[in-house]
Amino acid sequence: MAKKSRKDQDQGQDRGPDRGQGRGRDRTQAGNGAQERLPRARYEQELYRLQAQLVELQEWVRAEGARLVVVFEGRDAAGKGSTIKRVTEYLNPRVARIVALPAPTDRERGQWYFQRYAAQLPAAGEIVLLDRSWYNRAGVERVMGFCTKEEYWRFLHQCPVFERMLVEDGIMLRKYWFSVSDAVQEQRFRSRLEDPMRRWKLSSMDLESLTRWEAYSRAKDEMFARTDIPEAPWYVVESDDKRRARINMIAHLLSTVPYRRVERPPLELPPRPAATGYERPPRDMQTYVPDHAASLTEGWREAPPS
Repeated sequence: MAKKSRKDQDQGQDRGPDRGQGRGRDRTQAGNGAQERLPRARYEQELYRLQAQLVELQEWVRAEGARLVVVFEGRDAAGKGSTIKRVTEYLNPRVARIVALPAPTDRERGQWYFQRYAAQLPAAGEIVLLDRSWYNRAGVERVMGFCTKEEYWRFLHQCPVFERMLVEDGIMLRKYWFSVSDAVQEQRFRSRLEDPMRRWKLSSMDLESLTRWEAYSRAKDEMFARTDIPEAPWYVVESDDKRRARINMIAHLLSTVPYRRVERPPLELPPRPAATGYERPPRDMQTYVPDHAASLTEGWREAPPS
């Protein structure tokens, strides 16, 4: 039944004309109907509540020695990075680790394909969030010709085996596909291109994906058909509205992990001990950073409240 539900959610998502879908169709109409943008105030209120639950989840993972892997996949500019940022905003980086691997080195290209990803798996009490993952081979490598056909088909054969091994060993594996329409993707690309603070997010590879929309669609369909397994199913996140995408993904993740509140020992600030005559060295014996902040207030007056 769950399988049917995921398939229903995917109708109209990341599909080109080869599947009978118009390229300009608003994919947010799939599933439960057209989505209006979630109001900011309601979004921020719910996001904070969910982030508090993520802190509880983190503490449970640490206390129980559990291992959690969350895979974030999807097209470029689908909202994966911004969602990961919200997931980890209040988490301990020593417990919740983000992994975003660069292109493989020559040595890594000579390894078993899954080897460098296996090295990033969590130990007991850790969470790993994969900003793209081993599924690079089923997506960009397949479409851009960075792997051979033999390597691609070997990946599709081995991937379910690899993931079943992870789950059998006790790792909780969650896989999310962020689904964005072509119109929204292009809009986000254009926004990044015009913003000097975010231009680094764009590469020639990202722009190439605009002209290969259908090829990526076919690759994604084949990937789902081969790797959407009961032990590690794919979950589709509608991401034309980033606010909804973040809320929906985090809420779903929390609902799939059997965490509980971990009682922590109460902490109290100890009384500060009495001074014993210590004196700090003179200020001119140390090098201080310049007071740049002072220059910001010279001749500046705060606008009166309206």
